[in-house]
Amino acid sequence: MPSTAECPDCGNVRTLFNQCPHCGSDHLPVLTIDTIEINIKQGSPYVEEALDELTEQLRKCLELGIKAIILIHGYGSSGEGGRIKWAIHDALENNRYSDRVLEYFFGENVAYGSEAYQALLKRRPGLKRYLKRFKEGNAGMTVLLLGAYPGSA
Repeated sequence: MPSTAECPDCGNVRTLFNQCPHCGSDHLPVLTIDTIEINIKQGSPYVEEALDELTEQLRKCLELGIKAIILIHGYGSSGEGGRIKWAIHDALENNRYSDRVLEYFFGENVAYGSEAYQALLKRRPGLKRYLKRFKEGNAGMTVLLLGAYPGSA
């Protein structure tokens, strides 16, 4: 899902993390949304590359004021979940991103209409347009609610 952002220098629509294709500006864009979708599996990275990319994306998202991310990490073809999925689950459960991620919800646990789904929407109503596609949950994604804890760097 494309993100909505404007270049602060020329005012044209642009992507969040790349240079403005219209004027070449490297300045952070002005957002018109606070929830984005990031596909961390794009380009078939190795696990460490995916984790490093997630670290960088989280930093940029906090700078921009993003409040929630639908993180697409894929499920893998093994039938048990892929390496990137399990590495991200492990990193979250072991507080690797605790200075940036306030809460996380594994996709398989937020099926449309479920109790977890309803609780998540109470916190972030804007997620509904993203999550309604996942009738039975989606083990290939994770929802991240962002924010910095007081005193974190």
